[in-house]
Amino acid sequence: MATFDDGLAETVPPTGTTVETDVVIVGSGPAGSSAALFLAELGVPTIMITKYRWTANTPRAHITNQRAMEIFRDLGIEEQVLADATPHHLVGDTVFCTSIAGEEIGRIRTWGTRPDREADYQLASPCLTVDIPQTYLEPILVRNATERGAQTRFSTEYLGHEQDDDGVTVQVRDRLTGHAYAIRAKYLIGADGARSQVAADLDLPYEGAMDIAGSMNITFKADISALVDHRPSVLYWVIQPGSNVGGIGTGLVRMVRPWDEWLIVWGYDIAEEPPVLDDAAATKIVRDLLGMPDLEPEITGYSLWGVNEMYATRLQRGRVFCAGDAVHRHPPSNGLGSNTSVQDSYNLAWKIAAVLRGQAAPSLLESYTEERAPVAERIVTRANTSAREFADIFEALGVVGLDGEAMAAAIEERKADTPAGAAKRAALVKAMETKNYEFNAHGVELGQFYESCAIIGDGTRPVQPPGKEDPDLFHAVSTSPGAHLPHAWVGDQTTRLAMMDLAPYHCWTLITGVAGSAWEQASTTVAAELGVPLEAVVIGPGRAVTDLYFDWAKLREVEESGALLVRPDKHIAWRVTNLPDDPAAALRDALTRLLGRA
Repeated sequence: MATFDDGLAETVPPTGTTVETDVVIVGSGPAGSSAALFLAELGVPTIMITKYRWTANTPRAHITNQRAMEIFRDLGIEEQVLADATPHHLVGDTVFCTSIAGEEIGRIRTWGTRPDREADYQLASPCLTVDIPQTYLEPILVRNATERGAQTRFSTEYLGHEQDDDGVTVQVRDRLTGHAYAIRAKYLIGADGARSQVAADLDLPYEGAMDIAGSMNITFKADISALVDHRPSVLYWVIQPGSNVGGIGTGLVRMVRPWDEWLIVWGYDIAEEPPVLDDAAATKIVRDLLGMPDLEPEITGYSLWGVNEMYATRLQRGRVFCAGDAVHRHPPSNGLGSNTSVQDSYNLAWKIAAVLRGQAAPSLLESYTEERAPVAERIVTRANTSAREFADIFEALGVVGLDGEAMAAAIEERKADTPAGAAKRAALVKAMETKNYEFNAHGVELGQFYESCAIIGDGTRPVQPPGKEDPDLFHAVSTSPGAHLPHAWVGDQTTRLAMMDLAPYHCWTLITGVAGSAWEQASTTVAAELGVPLEAVVIGPGRAVTDLYFDWAKLREVEESGALLVRPDKHIAWRVTNLPDDPAAALRDALTRLLGRA
């Protein structure tokens, strides 16, 4: 068998060769490239293949939420992402209008940029939502994965796989030469998108349907800063005759780079023949939605895509796993796609590494489906519900079923000093409030609560704070086992750290207070006995880390002598309220159970 070295030479293995590695990843999108990065960071030999010659050639995914940014912070690439992103303060004035140059119907503060919601977002995370198109994010992920040791093979097509008790044999073909060869690995990750061949080969079970509506993307360049830089936003929704994004009755002008590079989303009837696009047709759509009949945009591309409403109820079989769009397929509403894809891989990679190193039993890997399948269902449901909620705006405006002059007159009626005009204005206020479920669904973005064999529950769950009972709109901070480690600023007189910075991806972390100092020796003892990377952090005065604003004491939900055991992916696996008589025994028992070694 052949193996790839770490040299710079790129060679194609001869037909019939078998190459060895630990993990094969199919696909270099957000799920695949992040999985390669995470595994490379953990020192796991990995080969990532993609049938394409390079990374994404269209902007596609773009909203990058706090949870994804936290992961990038953990992997040391946050600043690289921020350097290429449109910052938080420029993403929030989502606009509804009759055209970009025409009349504005209203705006809604989005992605946590409204002052009262900004506090929720600031308190929940050290990171804020930004906008970075997939064309910019993927190269960052691929570059860092490759620099840290992953082998990346472009123009390499997945043909199929066979798995046995010891591993997976993946058949691939170099698309330039036609040479076919095999890669023998311990595990395979299918991150090959919404038409995943890996998922099809596994015959994963799905709920829902594909291609429930049709849409097209048109990318173009035009400096329209005079029309938008006073209301900076990622999204400008245009309600006018003929507009129909994915069946929701509106056209979308999406910022790619402020304020001269754009993407338009326009719908078509998926039951009919797909439309034939050319530069002239694309230019007309651009001019109509912008309301600029004389504009000469630079058309840079166009493509068709289907709106999906489908999720897998099982994400793995044996040694093969699927992640990203392969297991959750939905419209771009709520901006959840690439974020959830990155989180899938973040959940899976540390578990594979632990099993490969003999630190955990293979049963740990079953927790991937247990934890991530409910997330897949939740985001697919939320994204499609958000898309359907646009109907509230059209009903408020009274434009349902109308076109042309009748539609324009119905929109105009909202200005009238009449009972009908007043009713329309009131309905529009209510409809816009509903759109918070798409654009400010903080609980959906951050509220992943896990229940699995990799969590030792204590019968508690996160509790929504008073006045913020809606779990979709508001994130509930908690240290209940299964919840994500709460955010607080800690450190010393020279350094400020986020709580997540105390729990790096390469190890387990036990967090306690000064009265729980005995946990330090317990952690050292148990780490040595089990051969598991485990670090204890004591927070308090006189220690390396202090509770700078006294916020952590209010969030930890255990006594100062208690402890929180945090997994590499920042979810709390186990907690104990007070220091037990034998902390080493308690910790040993918990970690042994969590790793499937009981």
